[in-house]
Amino acid sequence: MARVGRLAGAILAETGGRFFLIGNTKEPCDFEAVGFEPPAAIDALKRPYVALTARRPVEITPPCLTLDLEGESLAATLAERLLIERNGSVSERLWRLVIDPSGEEAVPTERPVEARWLGEIPAPIWKIVRDTVLRCL
Repeated sequence: MARVGRLAGAILAETGGRFFLIGNTKEPCDFEAVGFEPPAAIDALKRPYVALTARRPVEITPPCLTLDLEGESLAATLAERLLIERNGSVSERLWRLVIDPSGEEAVPTERPVEARWLGEIPAPIWKIVRDTVLRCL
């Protein structure tokens, strides 16, 4: 089971001992302090996710998700579902929808949010949800 959280505004996914950074970071990140070798380059418009190499055990801090997807398909699906196409950043609106579908702003801190549905929802249905959530208010 994969675990998914945030790192410097991007998404951090752990799957089978491998780590992926999905999307552009939104703030400076000291990758070494977190436990990773610094990635060569991050430009989510050119490549929506990059593999990270852990130097030591890395903890994904809450709030976090669990999904049944594994490997590179996890990173690709998360990029497709949660990144803003024009800038390669994570959509905070879509992230909040996944973390707290009730909209009560109850950010879970103790246990992961089971988000298997995010990987299983058909792409055309998610596109409708995505377009609705991202529509300017």
